[in-house]
Amino acid sequence: MPDIVVMFFVLGLLAGLLRSDLAIPKATYETLSLLLMLTIGLKGGMVLHGNLEWRLLPEMATVAALGALIPLTLYPFLKHVIGLSVANSASIAAHYGSVSAGTFAVALAFAESQNLTVGPEVTLYLVMLELPAIIVGLLLFRRFETQEGTQKQPSLKALWHETLTNKSVILLVGGVVIGMMYGTQQGSQVTSLLTSSFKVVLALFLLEMGITAARTLRPMPWHQWRLVLFALTVPSILGSIGVFVGMMLGLEQGSIVVLAALLASASYIAAPAAIKAAIPQADIGLAMLSSLGLTFPFNVIIGIGLYHQMTLLFAS
Repeated sequence: MPDIVVMFFVLGLLAGLLRSDLAIPKATYETLSLLLMLTIGLKGGMVLHGNLEWRLLPEMATVAALGALIPLTLYPFLKHVIGLSVANSASIAAHYGSVSAGTFAVALAFAESQNLTVGPEVTLYLVMLELPAIIVGLLLFRRFETQEGTQKQPSLKALWHETLTNKSVILLVGGVVIGMMYGTQQGSQVTSLLTSSFKVVLALFLLEMGITAARTLRPMPWHQWRLVLFALTVPSILGSIGVFVGMMLGLEQGSIVVLAALLASASYIAAPAAIKAAIPQADIGLAMLSSLGLTFPFNVIIGIGLYHQMTLLFAS
């Protein structure tokens, strides 16, 4: 049986496909999203309390390098095989180099349900993958887009500001810092309620994600069949790379599953906000179709369990 939180996503997806009037109020969704980001940061920070070591630097550098390499690798495929424009190729490459915090939360819940050991540093993977991917996506666009007839692009400094001050990044990093400063015991008066209700918040968040994913699939854009195939096949490839890299780094089994899930995921919160401001020519709807409508459901329903099986297979 899949984890119970996954079934809330399936419920939302079915409700959306059946055109039910079920809806999560926008203000409630915003609150759930903020609580989820903050709780993820706090959980990671509390585990890092007293455990932050220099040995993590090579691991973090490797993860950041992957965040930069994924969009560099995917861009030519999106441009020349899928047949997208320069703007859309750079946009979707950045989305897939970046990460899905929702997928991360589901992967954490899966690891806990399977009693897998997860390293304290996995929350840092979110930021280490997010930032390089968005920056590389913009650099690709600037490199290959002809400037004639296009709008003036924001400076690199402005993009860094947009990315670093994104609410998801602020809450994740802030939560990590606060959790790392106070730990479980000192911060329990504030953090215990958030961490104990993590799965409840995640379940409601996934219910809304299911409804939203169904909306991006109505009507099914069969004319974009190449992009549809891309969004359903590339997660397994990137997830396999994550399993391989995790094993080479000697990570715990749960950490390997989380890393694989993150590499296989695509952003639908931070990257769309940054790319929309930085590459106005890009069709964010296409990015949301592939990342939220197709890749996110694949990872939540099939992918995370698949990456776990890969770790078991490679370890045997």
